[in-house]
Amino acid sequence: MLDKNNMMKFMEQAQEIQKKMQNIKKEISKMQIKGESGAGLVQITVNGNNNCIKTNIDPSLLNIKQKEILEDLITAAFNSALQKINEEKKNKMYQFTPESNFPNTINPFI
Repeated sequence: MLDKNNMMKFMEQAQEIQKKMQNIKKEISKMQIKGESGAGLVQITVNGNNNCIKTNIDPSLLNIKQKEILEDLITAAFNSALQKINEEKKNKMYQFTPESNFPNTINPFI
């Protein structure tokens, strides 16, 4: 059973955890990660909210006759960017989870 002192300590720890989570969430929202495909011919940048914020297509690809190739490269670059940003999010959360005793599978940002 929790006494008054333990309850106050618990509430202080909960507030500290909440502040840390808010800071991590802000850091994640500011992140930008670039994914690429076709040896860099297609590059897509996503932010921490998984929004595509920039696409770069090498001009040499604009002359190809098979549009499916370009579509596949764009899809691959986007998936690469999402994979990288999600890995960065996990790394940010891992910095938080060991000290708070939360399992590493809890990640509200992904």
